[in-house]
Amino acid sequence: MAVRPLLKRRDLIQSAFGALGTLGLSAALGSGNAAQAAALGHYAGQRTSGKAKRVISLFLQGGPSQVDLFDPKPLLVKFQGQRPGSVDLRTERQTGGLMPSPFQFAKHGRGGVDVSEMLPKLAGVIDEICVIRSIYSFNPTHTPSVNLYHTGTILPNRPSIGSWVSYGLGSENQNLPSFIALSSGGSATRSGFLPAAHQGTPVNHTEVDPEKMIPNLRNKELDPAAQRKQLDAIQALNKEFGASFGADDYLDGRIQSMEAAYRMQFEAMDVFDIRKESAATRALYGETPFGNGCLLARRLVEKGVRYVNVGSGDWDDHKDIETAYRKKLPAMDQAAAALIADLKQRGMLDDTIVIWGGEFGRTPVSESGTGRDHNPYGFTMWVAGGGFKGGLAYGATDDFGFKAVENRVSIHDFHATVLHALGIEHMQLTYRYAGRDFRLTDVFGNAVKDILA
Repeated sequence: MAVRPLLKRRDLIQSAFGALGTLGLSAALGSGNAAQAAALGHYAGQRTSGKAKRVISLFLQGGPSQVDLFDPKPLLVKFQGQRPGSVDLRTERQTGGLMPSPFQFAKHGRGGVDVSEMLPKLAGVIDEICVIRSIYSFNPTHTPSVNLYHTGTILPNRPSIGSWVSYGLGSENQNLPSFIALSSGGSATRSGFLPAAHQGTPVNHTEVDPEKMIPNLRNKELDPAAQRKQLDAIQALNKEFGASFGADDYLDGRIQSMEAAYRMQFEAMDVFDIRKESAATRALYGETPFGNGCLLARRLVEKGVRYVNVGSGDWDDHKDIETAYRKKLPAMDQAAAALIADLKQRGMLDDTIVIWGGEFGRTPVSESGTGRDHNPYGFTMWVAGGGFKGGLAYGATDDFGFKAVENRVSIHDFHATVLHALGIEHMQLTYRYAGRDFRLTDVFGNAVKDILA
């Protein structure tokens, strides 16, 4: 068998110091127009009327309770402790009778949207929020439901919506990843069969020092020019190796990732440093892990990142939900409301979609006497900005808040609607893999036009 020769020394030097190196160094030093040099997206389908350019997803993993936050059910008081047949649905654990919310609700904004007393900050910006009370899915278990929220399927190997948006729209800033996942992992970051360059870049936003957020990003031994020479030599070898057996998306993705990592060190240290914000701005968001994440997300989309997922764990309240919510809701409420207000005052809310929700909601019946079990049959998510109607409560669950019954919105419908707001017809954003064309919404989904302005 013939053996393909390795790069000759002359070829290696030419590649290392040729056009690739010149382009890389000039980008690192800031010359040229970054927007013009950024990669174009792959979506070639019909453009919808949507004008949004970017997405921030606030993901409360574990499942926030709709009947305690945005979907009041007075009949829970009347039938407290009882278990009508309509709530006898399969949940992950054994549950008891109906349990009223310990919190009071009031109507807010021009549309009179019901909001819990525990969310005064979000109540103050409710005219910017579309509350969807009729989201539904079918699986009451965390892992498959998290997969479904992020990827549109319970399978563990499909691309996330962030990767689809990155692939479809491309990057607005060649020096930063187009998809960043703050304190998120698993299906929240997965690119699946899409090119690896569209995988979410995980960052630990519980740190405020960029050097700790992204360890080893800066090379402390070599200056930028020396790094460029070293990287070009490695990339030349990678390309020669790839040419020996043909196109390989995974190798190409690694090559692109190495280029992105090189470029990131010149901009990331600035954009990831929320300490550069004013004291007033940091106080607006609240100097908590979730507050820092929301503030960092705003800084990232401001610099051209297409999709940012802000992860927040510990929302799986199987017992003593009142105590848990009184402790953790204020930080979430403050940060999420600040994000909306900050985007609006900067003129960015019109073309930035903010999503809030979890993989499912909670049951109106009790678990362990004081908690609530998982409920995928009817729960609440909300969306702000990006062409969604504000001050609107859309859809409804049944009298007890267990099942979506009016204007039901599946996860596939929700994904289709977000893509529509981004200018993408969801059925036309496809990727051919293993002999078939895949899409985020698979063979399902309809954009919900009633909630779009």
